Amino acid sequence: MRSFWAAWGGWTLDGMDSFLYALVLVPSLEQLLPRSGIAPSPGAIGYYGGLLFALFLAGWGMALVWGPVADRFGRVRTLALTIFWYSLFTFLGALAHTVWELGAYRFLAGVGIGGEWAIGGTLVAEHWPESRRAEAAGWMHTGYYVGIFAAALLNWGIGSRYGWRAMFALGGVPALLVGFLRYGIAEPDRWAAKRRRSARPTLTGAMAALFRAPYRRRTILNATYVTISICGLWAGSVYIPAAVTQLAVRAGAGAAHAARLASWGTMLLSAATIVGCLAMPRLAERWGRRWTLGVFFALMLIFIPAAFGLVFYANHAALAWFFVCLIFLGLGGASFAVYTLWLPEQYPTECRASAFSFTTSVGRFAGAGMTFLVGAGAAYFHTIGIPVALTGVAFVAGLALVPLGVETRGQALPD
Repeated sequence: MRSFWAAWGGWTLDGMDSFLYALVLVPSLEQLLPRSGIAPSPGAIGYYGGLLFALFLAGWGMALVWGPVADRFGRVRTLALTIFWYSLFTFLGALAHTVWELGAYRFLAGVGIGGEWAIGGTLVAEHWPESRRAEAAGWMHTGYYVGIFAAALLNWGIGSRYGWRAMFALGGVPALLVGFLRYGIAEPDRWAAKRRRSARPTLTGAMAALFRAPYRRRTILNATYVTISICGLWAGSVYIPAAVTQLAVRAGAGAAHAARLASWGTMLLSAATIVGCLAMPRLAERWGRRWTLGVFFALMLIFIPAAFGLVFYANHAALAWFFVCLIFLGLGGASFAVYTLWLPEQYPTECRASAFSFTTSVGRFAGAGMTFLVGAGAAYFHTIGIPVALTGVAFVAGLALVPLGVETRGQALPD
């Protein structure tokens, strides 16, 4: 149980950390761009905001290095290191003097944030008994969205009063978990037994195993599934505050009220995703892992175009209907919880963390490219609605590929 709370707590604070930037994007760049010799025009804020987000995603992509480290040196110590890493570099963001310094800190924070999910998910899978492993996976993934919910609350209560630097400073709080991890939790028996029976896998050997039979095909498919889920992030979280703000202003709300509505929209989205995460284990045990993922993909395919392609441009009650769409976008965002359950079931102990880390990280490079595509689309169409709506096309491919995945329902975690 202690291992679960450590992984859940790390993932919760991870979610808070990763969403801080979306909430403080405008005020931080308004201050840092002039210090970098750049006029803080709306266009410049949009361009450099997208650039910094792309750097963050590229750092998350580099987090694939943590998996081989965990397979060789242990889950607990690697998890502690990832948490300390992202806490340190998020905190340092509060001390940035130029946009380039903040970009470097966000890149390095991304490296740690990306590692926490993979290592925490592996730790929970190996520590919990088979009868409760699916339930634990669903509960663990709620942490990320509790963190987003917390970030919105903190921005409402602290960021609006003390500024963006205070928000980044709060990102150093997760480092307090490291002591709890290192001195209260043992390595999983499964990993320890494998280490006693055979030599530790090398860092390159653990990663190379993912591309040998019988794992090559499933590794490519799993990485593709996660990449498709990442495409949904632009509609499922990144542009939600901006969209709600624009709709509120269009409806006549003042700037302060629009900002509060953006926070409420973010919290509604997070609450819906938490519900989806809690429903996931029961759905996965009844329908299987593949078709549960397909249900979440279908929700995104329907409601991304509905929210950003139709409702965003409606003339009547657009904000109210957009909030309705947020509920279904939140439920669809629980596709990420499926991976917390499904990925560990497809690989043996000696390369499990490497597989989880690789498949959940490599798509972030595509996500970094998507940032520029959405930004270019926004510049071309002079709106965020159409470009974000087009990201829903990725889920057509996702639904076509889901039947090709390996179904693991009813199977024990492999040794």
